[in-house]
Amino acid sequence: MPPNDDIVFTSRSTLRIPHFPPSSSHSSFRFCFRNLASQFDQSCKSISHFIDSVKRGSKLSHFNHSFPHLWPPTLPFCSSKKVTQQESSISRRASWNWGSVFVEKYPLICSASMSLIQSDMSSKSESEDSGKRQGMEDMSTGLVGKSSLLCSASLALTRSDESNQSGGSESKELPQKGYSAARVDEERVLISEVLVRNKDGEELERKDLELEVFTALKASRPNSALTVREVQEDVHRIINSGYFYSCIPVAVDTRDGIRLIFQVEPNQEFQGLVCEGANVLPAKFLEEAFRDGYGKVVNLRHLDEVISSINGWYGERGLFGRVSAVDILSGGILSLQVSEAEVNNISIRFLDKKTGEPIPGNTRPETILRQLTTKKGQVYSMLQGKRDAETVLTMGIMEDVSIIPQPAADAGKVDILMNVVERPGGGFSAGGGLSCGSTGGAGLLSTLIGSLAYSHRNLFGRNQKLHVSLEKGQVDSTFRINYTDPWIEGDDKRTSRTMMVQNSRTPGTLVHGGSNLTIVRVTAGLEFNRPIRPTWSGTAGLYFQRAGAQDEKGEPILKDNIKCPLTASGNAVDNMLLAKLEGVYTGSGDHGSSMFVLSMEQGLPFLPEWLCFNRVNARARTGMEIGFSQLLLSLSGGHVVGNFCPHEAFAIGGTNSVRGYEEGAVGSGRSYAVGCGELSFPLFGPVEGVFFADYGTDLGSGASVLGDPAGARMKTGSGFGYGFGIRLESPLGPLRLEYAFNDKSEKRFHFGVGHRN
Repeated sequence: MPPNDDIVFTSRSTLRIPHFPPSSSHSSFRFCFRNLASQFDQSCKSISHFIDSVKRGSKLSHFNHSFPHLWPPTLPFCSSKKVTQQESSISRRASWNWGSVFVEKYPLICSASMSLIQSDMSSKSESEDSGKRQGMEDMSTGLVGKSSLLCSASLALTRSDESNQSGGSESKELPQKGYSAARVDEERVLISEVLVRNKDGEELERKDLELEVFTALKASRPNSALTVREVQEDVHRIINSGYFYSCIPVAVDTRDGIRLIFQVEPNQEFQGLVCEGANVLPAKFLEEAFRDGYGKVVNLRHLDEVISSINGWYGERGLFGRVSAVDILSGGILSLQVSEAEVNNISIRFLDKKTGEPIPGNTRPETILRQLTTKKGQVYSMLQGKRDAETVLTMGIMEDVSIIPQPAADAGKVDILMNVVERPGGGFSAGGGLSCGSTGGAGLLSTLIGSLAYSHRNLFGRNQKLHVSLEKGQVDSTFRINYTDPWIEGDDKRTSRTMMVQNSRTPGTLVHGGSNLTIVRVTAGLEFNRPIRPTWSGTAGLYFQRAGAQDEKGEPILKDNIKCPLTASGNAVDNMLLAKLEGVYTGSGDHGSSMFVLSMEQGLPFLPEWLCFNRVNARARTGMEIGFSQLLLSLSGGHVVGNFCPHEAFAIGGTNSVRGYEEGAVGSGRSYAVGCGELSFPLFGPVEGVFFADYGTDLGSGASVLGDPAGARMKTGSGFGYGFGIRLESPLGPLRLEYAFNDKSEKRFHFGVGHRN
């Protein structure tokens, strides 16, 4: 498989439902409760009582003008922001009027307002009048703190510059200035007792919730002097604990001093869940996420973590989805709204390689679209889109592929645009290589071959491939025509079809060593291949083969130089019709990854003289890392039953079998087994070193081959070899130069191209 480093996977537009990193928390949730407006009025009354009680406890009288540094106030206005709820477009607002307050002992404690605020507050303008001053502030809902699900409360300090007016006439409302919480000389009030009560002033039924309040408090302790800001911060802490819907501080003047009461209203108990819009989110995942909360008071912090885990589930899978709304209904039912971006349309755009401008393409769009696993109506996944881009690249007809998701006209959907740059359709090529492993000397020259080929990789715009090649060496020659349709039209299993015709001439020395003869084969066949699982594929084929032996003059011969038969039928040629089945397992596809191949061929004797036999062959390989080196283990074996050609026997020995021996010098038989171990390690740059050991045997089957060609040549039938070598990466593949010793104390060089079979 060619490398996919040139994949460009980009997104140039902002979607309505954008992808977000798994580590980021969800944002911009509008979390509201139905009776929030009524709490505003309670807050106003409570703070008024708080100020009145402090005033009585401090013996407040008329304002003392002996504090010029405190009057007129120079601090900025305290402001609040009106929040409009997007879902309902309803603005909730509460306002009130504070009465006159005169300060003598504690001039900083003027008036206070309890408000749910956002961090960005709108400013109010300041105006003055010769009469009395009164303050008015807007109450709003908001989102406070790091979590967008957590409502929080804030005490906003304001000061009234008021003077008494006879007759009890109504006062004119004016904006009030707020005092900064950072003022170093802010006055403190002595608190004698701190209590926790419900909104009606009664003790909480659940003591665990009362404990949560006291745990959250930091500044508010009995016999402590507090500022209004410190009380405000403790209110924030109580709300941010997540268990409470509201918190109102109330000050009561007692004989022993000021009693500070936090009136809290807990959230509802979680009794059920309603989730809408989650088409791909597993129900089991939701059940597990909320299982620990059933029957318990809803904790908004825990709820925030659950929502983050749901969003993380989408993010880890690259899915365009997230929780868009959360609400608590009556009866403790939690309502969860999930937004998932579905694929609306998929389009293909062909680009010019040089200019990047759109151009007409040669490939039919349906040929590309059928390769994609992303389909219309599915929730779009960026990971799935990346795999689709890689799949299109492996078709071999594209130089570059990029996928760009775009917002669709329909809300909540996404359009997919795939940009592709096509490769040239085909052409001629020439090259060279080795027909088989070489053991040096004259054998090296005899295995050199040259090649000339014409190929077209995109016939009729359907990704169909035509390959015509000629390979020629001193002895070897092969002429081949291959036509492949990588995906048969109308098939939904990705079945490919290959038709081939081949005429080959190979030396017969592997089995019949010492004879100057050539094996001539003419083969024609049809083969179907289909992926079974992501790492498994299956092949079924039917072939006709006509094979025979010829001498140097091209004349047919029936026996070799020591009178061993060359054909099974006794005729000049053997005819056979072969049915083939093969299963292949591949790991990552790298040379060091695991691999297993099992194949079977059955000769079908439709005519009496056609051969009938069954051949089974298996190969397995696995690799493992040992420090900076890699250990590669491989094992292969096979067996033949029936009447088959003697030159088709399994040959053992050579560069791709047992090194240290010439090609086929160990033996040949109906059965065989070869094992190999290699330890490779980097040397410098593209060069690596290797130590190896091989062993092969014919399992005592050499004599069962027609004419016993191995026994006639005194082959042992088993042997081992070991040695070392170097590997060099090249455009032709790994170049292998190895020096091996065998069990007969013979030494031999081996040279090969490509990985060992």
